[in-house]
Formats: sequence, structure tokens, C-alpha cells
Amino acid sequence: MATSTNREQREPLLRRVPSVLAAPPILVQPGVEKLGSPVIMEHDPVFPAPTFIQARFDARKRRLPQCIAHRGYKAKFPENTLAAFKGAVEAGTHALETDVHITKDDVVVISHDATLERCFGREERILDCNWEDIKDARTLAEPHEPMPRLTDVLAYLAQPGLEDIWLLLDIKLINDAESIMRLIASTLASAPPSARKAWTDRVVLGIWAAKYLPLAQQHLPGYPVVHIGFSTSYARHFFSVPNVGFGTLLPTLVAPGGKRFIRDARAQDRRVLAWTVNPAERMEWCIRRGVDGVITDDPAMYLAVCEGYDEREGEAWMPLGWRGYVQCLRIWVWVSVLFLWRRRKFEPVASRGLIRRKEVAEGM
Repeated sequence: MATSTNREQREPLLRRVPSVLAAPPILVQPGVEKLGSPVIMEHDPVFPAPTFIQARFDARKRRLPQCIAHRGYKAKFPENTLAAFKGAVEAGTHALETDVHITKDDVVVISHDATLERCFGREERILDCNWEDIKDARTLAEPHEPMPRLTDVLAYLAQPGLEDIWLLLDIKLINDAESIMRLIASTLASAPPSARKAWTDRVVLGIWAAKYLPLAQQHLPGYPVVHIGFSTSYARHFFSVPNVGFGTLLPTLVAPGGKRFIRDARAQDRRVLAWTVNPAERMEWCIRRGVDGVITDDPAMYLAVCEGYDEREGEAWMPLGWRGYVQCLRIWVWVSVLFLWRRRKFEPVASRGLIRRKEVAEGM
């Protein structure tokens, strides 16, 4: 009982309401309150266009979104482990999506959560641990895999024959922004790439907040950037920065404003990735809407959906079904409430306040 009580005291209130009403975990993740931090960019910020993440034509000349394995082959292996990444590659994925945190002694490790509790059964925060404290931990899920470092994943991807697999890094907000960007840069610089492709042609920086843009310029010039988020109105701020792509929560693309956002992104030649897409009908929805990539827990299922997809068939009146639309609406309502609640910080309507040019700031 004491353990349960302590856990409840640590849980944010929004996570303890009934599941039907509970805020999605993405809205109460550590650091989300810092999304609205304004930044001042250089006069002409330049990020390379992430052309290698755009939708591809298959052998039948069909333009299909790329397959991006969410935390590896999460549906079959312990998430964010080398086993999950290798399983995804063997299944035929085009890319891997993963999450990065930093340890107390400045090692970039692969983990979605800020703590070891859910995946490893230990309560420590990664930020409070040295790598030596973590390296022998094993996942609760079989086959009990260790937590890899970013350098381990890069060493795997540098092997011959894997040159066309690219990597999307979800850079978690709870870490100190300057530190994690600097350490990702030093890790990439120290990891030998494959003979055929540099890491700048294979690694995409996934950032949640605008404040990471100048840090990407400073520490990781030459690497493409994708804004990861759950609000299309917040994402529109990034239209002011050339070549930034978007990794957007699927329900917000389905909800009001989503169709227009995809259209506007396409008009600016921006890449759009949808996450996390697991039911087959949602996968087909993404194909029909022309997104560039589908981030999924089950890459084998998505590739099977692609194989059986027939663009000549008409779409059902409610392609996601009643339940699918209700789930998407619930998340959209939560997102809208969050941004309304913190509107002065998040600025839900794209404005000049969040991302400003240096010459504008100097003239004020």
C-alpha cells in the first residue's frame, strides 16, 4: 500500500483521472511546459532539406510513405533496444525512430522515458545516473535486453548493407537543451559513418520546441531538422524557418485543421511524418493523404498494408471507423484545452513572437 500511495503522490493529477478523460501522456511529459520559450534566430537560418525522408515510389510506381519503426520493432521486441532495431531492419523498415536522454556523466542513451521504472523496473531518473549505473540493467520484457547508447546504434547502422536506413532522433525535453544538443553532436562526430553516406544524410534531429533551432545551428550544422509535435497551430511557427519538416501526432492531422496543414506543408515542399500509426485503417489513411512517412510500432504490418494498397479503390465514408474518430477527437480536444490554458506561452495562432529574426530583435 505504501508503494502505491507514493506512486500516486508522484503522478501528475492529469494522469490520475479516469482513463476516458485522462490527458494523453504526450501532453504531460516532462518539459512540455517549456514549449513556448521564444528564440531569436540568425538573419537567415539555414537547415538542409531532408529529402531522404520524403515518400518513395515503389516498384509499381506508387508513391508511398516511408516505413519508420517507432522505437524499433516495438510490437515484437523490447522497445528502444538493439534487438528492436535489428528486428525492424530485418522486417524491411526504411528508418528507425528512437528517443535520446543524457546521463549524469554525459552519455547519450536510448530511452523514451526519463526514468528506468517502466522498462527496467528501477525508479532512478536517467539524469541522476552514470552510465556505469545503467549499463547492466535489463528490460522487464523478454528477452531482457540492455539499454543501448546512441553510439551503439550508430555503430550498428554503420555496418555495410545498412547505408540506406536513416535515423530520427526524438530529443526529449526534460534534458538541458544546450547539453543534449552538444552531446549528440560530439557523439555523431566520434562515430565513424559508413563508407557511402555521412551521418548528415542519415540522421534527422527531432525537436519539440523552437528553442532547439539555434542550438541545432550551433552544434549540428548540416543536419536536417523535423519539429515533433501534437499541435498544427504551434507547428505553423516553423513555417518561418526554411526546410524544417514535421513529425505530427496522427489525431491532430485527422482533426479539424489537419488536412489544411498537410496541404500547406506540401505547398512549401515540407516533409510530414505521422505518429504513432498502428491500426491498418489509419495506415491506409496516411497513404491516401500523401504524408511522407508513417511512424509505427509494427513495421511488418505497415509494409503489408502498403503491399495490398490499391489506389483505385474508393475510400470508405468513415475510413477510421467511429471509434477511431472518437479517439482522435478526444486527443484533439485535450490539445486545444492545453494550448488555450497556456495560450500566452504557446501562442496557438502562429505569430511573430515565438521565432524572431535577429535583425528584427535588434531593431526593437
